[in-house]
Amino acid sequence: MVKLDKKATRLYVLDTNVLIHDPAALYHFDEHDVVIPMTVLEELDKHKNGSRELARTARQISRTLSDLTSQVTFSEIQRGIPIPRISGETGRLHFLCYSDLKPFDALNDSPDNRILAETCRLRDERPDASVILITKDINLRVKAAALKVPVEDYLNDRAYSDSDAMIEGAQVYADAGLNGASLWEALNVEVSVERVGHQTFYQLSGTMPRHWHLGMLVSDSENGAEFEAIIRELSPASARLQLLTNYRHHAGVWGVHAHDSRQNFTLNLLMDPDIDLVTIAGNAGTGKTFMTLAAAFQQTLDAKLFERIVFTRAPIPMGEDIGFLPGTEEEKMSPWMGAFHDNMDNLLRNEEGESSWDNGATRQLIGSRVQIRSPSFMRGRTLNDTFLIIDEAQNFTPKQLKSLVTRAGRNTKIVCLGNVGQIDTPYLTANTCGMAAVVERFRDWPHAGHITLKSVERSRLALAAEELL
Repeated sequence: MVKLDKKATRLYVLDTNVLIHDPAALYHFDEHDVVIPMTVLEELDKHKNGSRELARTARQISRTLSDLTSQVTFSEIQRGIPIPRISGETGRLHFLCYSDLKPFDALNDSPDNRILAETCRLRDERPDASVILITKDINLRVKAAALKVPVEDYLNDRAYSDSDAMIEGAQVYADAGLNGASLWEALNVEVSVERVGHQTFYQLSGTMPRHWHLGMLVSDSENGAEFEAIIRELSPASARLQLLTNYRHHAGVWGVHAHDSRQNFTLNLLMDPDIDLVTIAGNAGTGKTFMTLAAAFQQTLDAKLFERIVFTRAPIPMGEDIGFLPGTEEEKMSPWMGAFHDNMDNLLRNEEGESSWDNGATRQLIGSRVQIRSPSFMRGRTLNDTFLIIDEAQNFTPKQLKSLVTRAGRNTKIVCLGNVGQIDTPYLTANTCGMAAVVERFRDWPHAGHITLKSVERSRLALAAEELL
């Protein structure tokens, strides 16, 4: 938050929320030492009881600290407990305990203010080192800066920097055809074409662009593209691209057709049996849920590739919570399934504009293959032969989304939908939400694909609201 002139020796004082946010934070400070104040241990002790995620995380941190202290003597604890790091460097863990701590006169006696006082005391005792408080609490960072206490946010878990919301998953060379130059001339690579079965592959040789990654769309236009391909293999000196199926006209998916290159790429990812994980980002109205449901029904009801469709989303309200909801699990989730019902109404419309979604027989047929589930009850399950749709994935933490993705069993495809600009979960940002973490971690996995959709069919009111509000 405040620019600091850091010394060679650094002592990072961790706030409680940092450990709750990332229980492995101790191991992410390279060769530097980590300090845990006694106030933080007291707060963890208050949080450890119960069955909520917060309590489980607090107990996990306590077990980690217990393992580190169980094999050392009291004198070694005073000198600092060695912490083995992934990078190979070894820092030390210190516990901060003052029996005669003097709080700030102008501030109330609260855990945050005690942590500030402990940090200031340590800074005065260690003039040879940079003592830095690490906290996720914005107000505490502002208060620390006002009191001239060195303070920083915990940034290790950020999948992207502040200048990037999310990778697009596509590279469009819209200027490749200008001045008569081809796409390959613009890339300065040599190309050979190979036909394998019903698929066409392009083998590229030369220096590949550094920002390319596996599962990426390469196109020569956003709309009327003549070349659209997905990167299947990639190295610094070569790449293998597979030509995409054109879903714009007769070859639709359950009656749904693509309008531009990104939507066509989305349908290819959804229909590709070699892609097990698909992440789709984009603003409201770009067709994320619409295309995903169409692909799910095509492969479940028509092609019989999956036995069921499981639809889930984080039940996070945008405003005030409406309180207790009666009924079964599906009935309780019904208020959160507006996007599902709206898209089903559009998918089942005929040429006359009439929808069969209100028909009881249609609902019974589709309902036999579609399960609406709460993410709260997914732990411990293994989903086989399932097309799993995780809507509003930006409202999950990385740990929560990991719990859902690891439910995948035999013959399961997972699709995560979201918009990092519409996060309703407190303490999550576009950089730290679960969707950003999944996109970044699976970026170079050959069986995953990501695409960020652009606005295509949005009303004038919706577009104006985004620009003006």
